[in-house]
Formats: sequence, structure tokens, C-alpha cells
Amino acid sequence: MFWSVFAHFFAGVFLTNGVPHFVNGISGHRFQTPFASPPAVGESSPILNVLWGMTNFVIGLLLLRVGTFRLGLTADTIVFFAGATDGSTSPDTTRSSKIGIYF
Repeated sequence: MFWSVFAHFFAGVFLTNGVPHFVNGISGHRFQTPFASPPAVGESSPILNVLWGMTNFVIGLLLLRVGTFRLGLTADTIVFFAGATDGSTSPDTTRSSKIGIYF
């Protein structure tokens, strides 16, 4: 039980994290990845962002396979969306300052 809750939470984080990388990559825009130089400051190529986004999607989908994930108003879904919310609202001052949003 505990491991599936943990896995479903991080599935939400990984699936949400893959979205901006994938969207920026297929749009032809550079975006930060862990592989940028310098780390957490530089931006990576669109191709690397597509690959990093897809890697996040695969990891997220594999984590959803831990235990039984039921879509609906269940604990699985609530934990998944808690992870998705955490992954999409965690403050990142480097990225947010570029678009004029300050937390």
C-alpha cells in the first residue's frame, strides 16, 4: 500500500514535469534540463528537451503500474494529482523570473 502511494505521487510529478520539456522541444524552443551548461541556468536544445520530456513520461507511466491505479475519486487519483500539483507549482525562481512571475 505505502509503496503504491509513493509511486503514484511521483508518477504525477514526473508526468507533469515532462509537459514543459516536451512542449518547448516540439515548439523548437530551448529550455532548461539537468544536462544544460551551466546546470540550472543554461538551456538545452529542443531535441534534448523532447527526449527529456519523453523520459519523464515513461518514468511516470512505469510508476503508475506499481500497485493498482484506479481513476476516479479514489486515494490513488488524489495522490496522483497531489504529485502533479506539487510538480507544477513548486517554485522555480530561474524559470519564473523569465516570464515575470515571482513566488
